[in-house]
Amino acid sequence: MADLKNIGESVSAQFRGLNGLHPGQWPIVPRVLCAIGVAFAVIAVGWFLYWSDQMDEIDRAVAEETTLRDAYKIKVQQAVNLDALRKQKEQVNQYVSTLEKQLPSKAEMDALLSDINQAGLGRGLQFQLFKPGQVVVRDYYAELPIEIKVTGNYHDVGAFTSDIANLPRIVTLNKLNLVAGSGGELTLDAVAKTFRYLDDEEIATQRKAAADQKKGARK
Repeated sequence: MADLKNIGESVSAQFRGLNGLHPGQWPIVPRVLCAIGVAFAVIAVGWFLYWSDQMDEIDRAVAEETTLRDAYKIKVQQAVNLDALRKQKEQVNQYVSTLEKQLPSKAEMDALLSDINQAGLGRGLQFQLFKPGQVVVRDYYAELPIEIKVTGNYHDVGAFTSDIANLPRIVTLNKLNLVAGSGGELTLDAVAKTFRYLDDEEIATQRKAAADQKKGARK
């Protein structure tokens, strides 16, 4: 205990009478503590003014490296499966081509409307309404709704809907409503929808509208 007391008194004695002395003339203990304090101050200032930004930059670089590694793995997987992807693309193109062949052109629409009408007449149905509506232009095709109302017996109405589904062109029946009459006949209300290609003028109009929309979004 006496040794510790003597050491403490010796250390405290080195801090007396420092006023007016150059730090280089201070005893060893004050100089060491001063050096340590200056070192900590330099580290703290360097951290806040320089190293913290460097650490953030390192974190961003690590995150970017992870993203690039993931993208690289995806690219490698795609390269490995390139032949399979090409075959899938070819199959999709063939499927799209098959569907496109089922879409009539603008000039063929009258013939398709006649086919729908003949499908009903061929089954002995009575048309109470056959009203083509306004053409709705979509991105890649045009849609024509047709309001129809036919009357006939159960089997003929069923055969008519089957004939519509089996037409060489795509025709769908929507909003179906069957009402039984007093004489045992059925009345079918529906909206038949058929689809066609866009002609060159319509395609140009669609592209111009899309371009104008993009320009308007940028303003």
